[in-house]
Amino acid sequence: MKRLLCAATVALLAAQTAQAGVTEQDLVDDQSVTTQIVTNGMGRHLQRFSPLKTINKNNVQNVFPAWAFSFGGEKQRGQETQPLIYDGIMYVTGSYSRLFAIDARTGEEIWQYDARLPEGILPCCDVINRGAAIYGDNVYFGTLDARVVALNAKTGKVKWKKKIADYKAGYSLTSAPIIVNGLVITGNSGGEFGIVGAVQARDAESGELVWERPVIEGHMGTFKGQPSTMTGKLNASWPGDLWKTGGGATWLGGSYDIDTDTLVFGAGQPAPWNSHLRPGDNLYAASRLGLDPSNGEIKWHFQTTPREGWDFDGVNEVIPFVDKSGNKRFATADRNGFFYVLNREDGAFVQATPFVKNINWAEGIDGKGRPVFIEANRPGDPSAAAEGKKGKMVFAVPSFLGGKNWNPMAHSPKTGLFYVPSNEWGMDIWNEPISYKKGAAYLGAG
Repeated sequence: MKRLLCAATVALLAAQTAQAGVTEQDLVDDQSVTTQIVTNGMGRHLQRFSPLKTINKNNVQNVFPAWAFSFGGEKQRGQETQPLIYDGIMYVTGSYSRLFAIDARTGEEIWQYDARLPEGILPCCDVINRGAAIYGDNVYFGTLDARVVALNAKTGKVKWKKKIADYKAGYSLTSAPIIVNGLVITGNSGGEFGIVGAVQARDAESGELVWERPVIEGHMGTFKGQPSTMTGKLNASWPGDLWKTGGGATWLGGSYDIDTDTLVFGAGQPAPWNSHLRPGDNLYAASRLGLDPSNGEIKWHFQTTPREGWDFDGVNEVIPFVDKSGNKRFATADRNGFFYVLNREDGAFVQATPFVKNINWAEGIDGKGRPVFIEANRPGDPSAAAEGKKGKMVFAVPSFLGGKNWNPMAHSPKTGLFYVPSNEWGMDIWNEPISYKKGAAYLGAG
């Protein structure tokens, strides 16, 4: 049998003529076009499904490597990105905020951009980057010193570079941007340092900020340089001033549902981890938020784990799909071990199903989508301990890395199934006293 050539995406490497630049229509069509990949997730709905049929179970044994590309030695640490391919060039990010342009047919490097990070960056969880975005003549990605950079896709020359927040306070940017109607939309990272999760949208050509939406209740959004609306209601679900350092990092990026014109981002765990310091639901941490991409206003929210206390986060991707009855739905597999289905129009709860075994922090999910907590398996209050130093330790399932971590799931419209990388594990966890200090870990747990 004839052997098959596979570098990474063999069918994408057919001869191509020079193209004028990625358009909004290219982004819309990415889920079905097989000659290029111009979005992270193979379509802004993040289904990661390809209609290609050349390689199948009968000939996959004949696939062999065509080339390999090194991102450096072991000191370069982890690699968690998805390549983009456009006009014969592969764009792929590397650790320590590097971006490479590679000839997709030969594997030869065309150019490399190194952000040359300053001293004192505070990445919580390795020095990785999860991908780039491409639009017009530019390619965009985020850096560990909390910047978003636009580069000419052909030359690697910097077009603009903008600061999203203060890296000295623990902010960074590791997720791939998403582009909607000429806006480069980014989240942020740093929830372990008491940052405030937010989503920002910038003009793709100039880099100027169009809107910002903090995801923690009490913070004010902006639109075209002016205050817009407050996120939620001050102190409605947060005690005292804890909302000011409330976490909720939007560190995994977002998806876009063109049918409802809704941008969907997940917000991470509230800060600190010690939930006894913050009675209330702690909105909108550990939630999925539907945003208007034109102005950043919140259309709806769904909170997977109110008063989250196990670092189950809430950022995992939200995938638009059509169920077997023809209903337009969202799906998300949370780190808390439950797989949720929501209505696409308003984010309303439809159903939840456990996808890992032996979940013991909750009995299940009620008819409104709220967990039925098992309070005995919430880490104990350190202030109630004999010396006030360490609360009761519990064994919680799943662990803080979740029933599903950041690793993306996929959906096949052909089979109707979701394919979820899951983890069967638990953890010992306890709470400790903690106070906020800029640039220091803000956990209150171990």
